[in-house]
Amino acid sequence: MKTEVILYYNFTPVKDPEQFCKEHKEFLKDAGLKGRVYISSEGINGTLGGSPEQIAAYKNYLLNLDGFEETEFKSEEDESVPFAKLICKVREEIVAIGVDKLDPKEGGNYLSPADWRRVMESGDDYVMIDVRNNYESRVGHFEGALKPDVENFYDFPGWLEDAGIPKDKKVLMYCTGGIRCEKFSVLMKKKGWDDVNQLHGGILTYAKEEGGEHFKGKCFVFDDRLVVPVNRGDLQPIARCDITGKPADSYINCANMECNKLFVCSEEGAKIMEGCCSEECKSSEYKRPFDPENAFRPFRKWYNYFDDDFKQRELQNL
Repeated sequence: MKTEVILYYNFTPVKDPEQFCKEHKEFLKDAGLKGRVYISSEGINGTLGGSPEQIAAYKNYLLNLDGFEETEFKSEEDESVPFAKLICKVREEIVAIGVDKLDPKEGGNYLSPADWRRVMESGDDYVMIDVRNNYESRVGHFEGALKPDVENFYDFPGWLEDAGIPKDKKVLMYCTGGIRCEKFSVLMKKKGWDDVNQLHGGILTYAKEEGGEHFKGKCFVFDDRLVVPVNRGDLQPIARCDITGKPADSYINCANMECNKLFVCSEEGAKIMEGCCSEECKSSEYKRPFDPENAFRPFRKWYNYFDDDFKQRELQNL
């Protein structure tokens, strides 16, 4: 059965996040949708999966709420819903950078995917920043991008302080769907960069509209798919298996439940280590049974462990 997966956000004020969340969750449960929706006083950020009819009903519901009429959705087809359950909760920020008073209305210029590609091909002097975590950029990124070695979005302000980017440089930035750039572009402008530009719709929109040209590898996504193709003319892995060192772009969780580390692993490497990231984990009494045929079916709760906002708080929901 064909399913649809959507990614969306909207920075619009919510007067009573708790009540908004309660009503939202009721609709989502009644509609039978699965995924994650975060709500705060600054707006909504979500990714959901369901049948095309379920998704259409939800889009209609959200677009008819005051302030959410202009919500943009990134949509993809899949063979199954890549979420195990529904999470709908209130957070302090819908995407957590940990810096107060960052209004997306004060952010950088939006570049359409076509304009983004034109700038890349123009020969202009610019600095491009991948505004994602290191495990995301490891398996896919735009040519020539700076790839910060950080594990969480709220580490980006510290990274920026030490990055040494000249403030007279033209800045291009991108992320998966655009939401992290909404805040990071504001931060850069507040810190003195003037020519700040962000890819509108992120990597996922660029893949659809420009065929992923100039993107190497695949795009990491926060659901059971883990990675999705971007440049269908170049699907070669750019990362390497942490076990064998051979090209690979598949992520799995360590079979040792006390570790659960997310790491790049080939099928060969998974068989050698029985799904574990190290010899120590391989000998652990807390190791899950290794099933070679299903080793690359993601463990459904991994995304809570590696979520951007307050990992330890998310761990309580496992």
